[in-house]
Amino acid sequence: MPTEQYNGLDPAIAAQRLREEGPNELGVSQRRTLRDIAWDVVREPMFLLLLGAGTIYLVMGDTREALILLGFVLIIMTLTALQERRTDNALNALRDLSSPRALVVRGGVTLRIPGRDVVREDLLILSEGDRIAADGLLLQAHELATDESMLTGESEPVAKQASSDRAFAGTLVVRGQGLMRVEAIGHATELGRIGQSLQDIALQASPLRDEMARLTRRLVIIGLSLCLLLVLLYWVLRGGWLEALLAGITLAMGILPQEFPVIMIVFLALAARRLAAQQVLTRRLNAIETLGQTSVLCVDKTGTLTQNRMTVAALSANGRQLEVRAQQQLQALPDEFHELLEYAVLASEINPHDPMEKAFHLLAGEHLTDTEHLHPQWALAREYELSPELLAMSHLWSSGAMPHDVVAAKGAPESVADLCHLDPARRAEMAAEATRMGDRGLRVLGVAKARHPNGQPRPANQHDFDFEWIGLVGLADPLRDEVPQAIAQCRQAGIRVIMITGDHPRTARAIAAQAGIGSSVVVTGDELADMDSATLAHRLLTVNVFARVRPQQKLALVQALKDRGEVVAMTGDGVNDAPALKAAHIGIAMGQRGTDVAREAAALVLLQDDFSSIVQAIHRGRRTFSNLRHAMGYTLAVHVPIIGLAVLPVMLGLPLVLAPLHIAFLELVIDPACSLVFEAEAGEPGLMQQPPRGVQEPLLSTRHVGQSLAMGGWVTLVVVGLYALLLDRGVAAGMASTAAFVVLVTANAVLILASRSARTTWRSLFAGLSAVGLWVLASTLAALSAITMVPFLAQPFRFVPLPPAYWLASLLVGLSMVLLFQLTKRVLAMHGSRATPAPSN
Repeated sequence: MPTEQYNGLDPAIAAQRLREEGPNELGVSQRRTLRDIAWDVVREPMFLLLLGAGTIYLVMGDTREALILLGFVLIIMTLTALQERRTDNALNALRDLSSPRALVVRGGVTLRIPGRDVVREDLLILSEGDRIAADGLLLQAHELATDESMLTGESEPVAKQASSDRAFAGTLVVRGQGLMRVEAIGHATELGRIGQSLQDIALQASPLRDEMARLTRRLVIIGLSLCLLLVLLYWVLRGGWLEALLAGITLAMGILPQEFPVIMIVFLALAARRLAAQQVLTRRLNAIETLGQTSVLCVDKTGTLTQNRMTVAALSANGRQLEVRAQQQLQALPDEFHELLEYAVLASEINPHDPMEKAFHLLAGEHLTDTEHLHPQWALAREYELSPELLAMSHLWSSGAMPHDVVAAKGAPESVADLCHLDPARRAEMAAEATRMGDRGLRVLGVAKARHPNGQPRPANQHDFDFEWIGLVGLADPLRDEVPQAIAQCRQAGIRVIMITGDHPRTARAIAAQAGIGSSVVVTGDELADMDSATLAHRLLTVNVFARVRPQQKLALVQALKDRGEVVAMTGDGVNDAPALKAAHIGIAMGQRGTDVAREAAALVLLQDDFSSIVQAIHRGRRTFSNLRHAMGYTLAVHVPIIGLAVLPVMLGLPLVLAPLHIAFLELVIDPACSLVFEAEAGEPGLMQQPPRGVQEPLLSTRHVGQSLAMGGWVTLVVVGLYALLLDRGVAAGMASTAAFVVLVTANAVLILASRSARTTWRSLFAGLSAVGLWVLASTLAALSAITMVPFLAQPFRFVPLPPAYWLASLLVGLSMVLLFQLTKRVLAMHGSRATPAPSN
């Protein structure tokens, strides 16, 4: 749209108005304040159990124990609240990035800004595929129509006229262009008045979340059953219902899996934040877990594999060919190519955004400087748009000084030849020249012209004009430098890359060969249209390049791949790509050139249209799943000895080792280990050299659960055995429980090292350990030393400060547990390799 006569708001005024009137939001905020987070934490089962234990201590008259437990409650609350705040901040940043964008004119400069930053009296440029950010009056409209079904329920697009019509926030531009002055924002818009809200990022139902819920429910049932059994057993064997209740609460605190859902949301949210730092926006957190399963990656050519920096490379007209890049050093373009370039510009937008049309305007600005070819007095009267049935578009220009209108057309060479009704000989000649250009990797367009008498009705269809063929234009769009290496990485990772493009088959084959995509056979959109589902499924076994594909055919390809059991990631940018993006397991929208509707349909948005970003996102997905699996395995393992130390002493008639205060201390070790250490891990080596994770592969398989139970069982056996042995040799109960606790905490610390990787080598224990991991281990051992060696700190835990020799011996016993952990991993790995291939980590 021409916007030269509009300067828009002054940027300073816009900034002041944003401060005074607030952001362009509907006022229905789902952001949690710190108070909301604290209230959610207060209702957590762990917090309630700690309060219950403190109440029992008060009833028993042990005020000091109750106050110390309350101190731990406050510490755990603070850590949990800070962790959730960190997660919420990551999600809020993603919500801001995923809000609709707006193209505004401010101070005479066109800017792309977040929709929430639009203010009253801003000038908005509207284009096909945009989600309108505010209500306003249309100043210009060219073939403009919007989908207002969100407001009215009517699905029919509404045509808009300048000066008289208004456009509304939340509606979608389905056709044409426009310029709008904003009159209302936020809750003052029509959308705000009826109380609807914008789509938000949310953690919806997913296989991983469902699995986590099932595991949590099972552990809760087992835990509550064991707690009730322990309370009854304690009361029967020892008497004292308050003490029995404390023992039950201790077991409940140790067995309830409150960490599981927290760990999952933290891992996914922080992975999304890390992806955002790599210029990949996550609109749906579930996509992160699916990334590791991706087996097929369907990509567009232009802007994804190539640089999307089009330059006119070759012209062909009147039987002559010209290499434009060599000719650009001359003073003028040869006359026989003037008309070809002139009509290529006339068939383009006046202020183009498309890289091809920009290339036409740039070349015309350098070589067609005379008014005879620029036609500043002509007015664009009508556009005939590209359609799935005809891959060509036309512009009709009028001028009162001419007895006829001028029509310029450009598009796929075969479509433009069809408009011109070329005879077979000329069509074959044109096709041969287009093939020669396409074999060089050029994108080839045909150009034609027509005239239409003034005063006669303008045809509704491009075919009704009497077009005359002018020639061919070849445009170069170089391959991105990083693409061949990224394609090779996909191949190593077992991910098949399929290129789907609207370009000529020869161009598609040439670019595919440069990128390293197998391209011996290219299937066209016309061939796809003639295939039944069985034939398509068969061709998909071997074909990796599809050319001249219409947008709706992308949906058929995605569905056919899904029917074969593939996990499909799909890139797209246009309005018509939205169905395929939504149908794919992972829709990936191009952020720079993509429409709002494509972004809304996608799970991921590339803020930089860069293919290597997709590969990095897949690696991040695999890394997140691998780290999450290790964190869950560790969490499951550390709960086993807690359960054992709560139950076995009662059954064996031994003094209790653990009280609620001890569990609270252990929680301070478990939570940072899971949310900090494992999340920061670089992941298993060779993640991108493994095949994709199976669709049915669970987060914790039987082997992983067995490994966790075995490791936890070793800790239980050693700690309980040592405790019983010390008591049998006459060691005081306080000293024996202190030694047992040192072994328990130390074993849990080295279990972090063993759980970081599925590898069984000794080097893997420390390889790649992050600074965060070292800090957690060091602080854990320091805190353990303090509460078991400093008398006034040991007393609340009912510990007896150990002599240095006893303390070091207990520490060594705990550290030596790493030998059993690694041996267990090795035995299970050998057993798994003999049975079935182990799932990838």
